[in-house]
Amino acid sequence: MSHLLGVYNQLPIQWEHGEGVWLFDTNGNKYLDAFCGIAVTGLGHNHPAVTATIQSQAAKVIHASNVVQIPQQMELADRLVELAGMDAKAFFNNSGAEAVETLLKLARLYGHSKNIEIPKIIVMEGAFHGRTIATIFAGASAKAQAGFEPAIHGLVRVKFNDAAAIETALKLDKDIVAVLVEPIQGESGVQVPSDDYLNKVRELCDKYQVLMLVDEVQCGMGRTGTFFCHEQNKIKPDAISLAKGLANGVPIGACIIRAPYCDLFKVGSHGATFGGNPLSCAAAITTVNEIISHKWYENAAKQGKKINDSLRKSLAGNKHVVDIRGKGLMLGVQLDKECRDILTLALKHGIIFNIANLNTIRLLPPLIIDDVQTQMICDLIPQLINEYYAEA
Repeated sequence: MSHLLGVYNQLPIQWEHGEGVWLFDTNGNKYLDAFCGIAVTGLGHNHPAVTATIQSQAAKVIHASNVVQIPQQMELADRLVELAGMDAKAFFNNSGAEAVETLLKLARLYGHSKNIEIPKIIVMEGAFHGRTIATIFAGASAKAQAGFEPAIHGLVRVKFNDAAAIETALKLDKDIVAVLVEPIQGESGVQVPSDDYLNKVRELCDKYQVLMLVDEVQCGMGRTGTFFCHEQNKIKPDAISLAKGLANGVPIGACIIRAPYCDLFKVGSHGATFGGNPLSCAAAITTVNEIISHKWYENAAKQGKKINDSLRKSLAGNKHVVDIRGKGLMLGVQLDKECRDILTLALKHGIIFNIANLNTIRLLPPLIIDDVQTQMICDLIPQLINEYYAEA
């Protein structure tokens, strides 16, 4: 009997080790990783440069409190701000949820700086931002929220991919100070908005003088074809949250906050014991540099298009497939019913992925995937869907 708290519905498998895009279980069986632990290990498993960095840093200093200067933290901040291409500063957390919490704190600070007593934030239907009290209610998952009520105050929910709904809310409520949005919604089934949606959001935020807060925890770090997903819209958010793939598996979250809003935070107004520790920052620096120097975001765009095009062709006319959508290596195949059982079938065929929104096969393979491995995904997914429904 396990003494673990029973909050996970785990598959009956344990990983012994990984190598590149492959995972090996404790029985020695080999699996293609089309999941990356939810978009985390973008450079694959046991990446030589990342592993060497972790080993080297662990032999020096793993943790140092933020009461002293941490060189790795400063270097990572410089690198991320450079890539964001704007006058900004960075803050480091332990996770994506904490990074989004920082965005929510920023919004409230901004509102209070404008003498708004109860600052409000526009959030989206279908959103997911983490599992802290604030982020579950900024998100829209009823399952994640159940039992943790009451919700925090000051959230105004509108339809995703509907700029008109944002403007209506802004016109009606002068206490709104920010818009929190994911460029692509992952947990609700890989929902991709129209090409100009983020541009319209940026325009509205400028028009009504509210902050544009972009959550790239899942869709950032090269996964969708550019280092930041919002780059494809040629816009600059006021703040960005990152995590998941930032250190290829070492826990870290980050916020990039645009000037002058970063100065709303004062000494002592925010912090984290483990945030920005030397080990996580060193791993993140190497991960970022590997993604940029090898242009793995371009490979993500290339291989993602192959998978998307292939699945659209092979599954055309399949009555059980509702939709195929995605960008880069963030892809979803929506089926006509809940389909968690397909995960067990997938393991029998040597591949692992996961299910989003109960009915969508979510594919998040490593950015380093090659043509042969991409073709395996293209071949296996239609086969699995056909077998799954044949067994039903």
